[in-house]
Amino acid sequence: MTSEQLHNDVEKALQVIKQGGIILYPTDTVWGIGCDATNYEAVKKIYKLKERQDSKALICLVNNYGMLERHVDNVPNLAYTILDVAIKPTTVIYDSPAGIAENLIADDNTLAIRVVKHKFCEKLIRNLRKPLVSTSANISGQPSPKSFKEISEEILKGVDYVVNLQNTKSETKSSSIIKLGNDGSIQIIRK
Repeated sequence: MTSEQLHNDVEKALQVIKQGGIILYPTDTVWGIGCDATNYEAVKKIYKLKERQDSKALICLVNNYGMLERHVDNVPNLAYTILDVAIKPTTVIYDSPAGIAENLIADDNTLAIRVVKHKFCEKLIRNLRKPLVSTSANISGQPSPKSFKEISEEILKGVDYVVNLQNTKSETKSSSIIKLGNDGSIQIIRK
């Protein structure tokens, strides 16, 4: 992938997202479906496409600690330690999210956020200046696709834009998920 290809794909994806659309894109884990995490109607489209109840919260991606701090009322210090030493992509569930579409927030007032380290995602989020929704590119209950070729026709046709990086090597595993409560509690959800 050349820097020109990366730039063009970021620009096209950005246009779609700013208009309330949803995209299919590579992440630091698996291929994901995403949208502006502050746009209630766009988030609704993802739940509908995935045939998923909106009581099952989705993950958000941010590109740095500054953006994380803008969308979580109180980031526990332990989160920084975990993220700094993690050897694989790690999603942390935080209490009291802020400035995010209401239908992304779980019933217990938490939100899963990953600080992404992926060239395309990082550049897209930096240009969007908002968190990006990230959920695996599959219908709820179906297995997560391990490569672009495994993404169903239903998903491909259901998004507004498919990022043209199908040959980009994405990881084939989901992120680790850890829940950190403001009360000091720690729970490993997925290793």
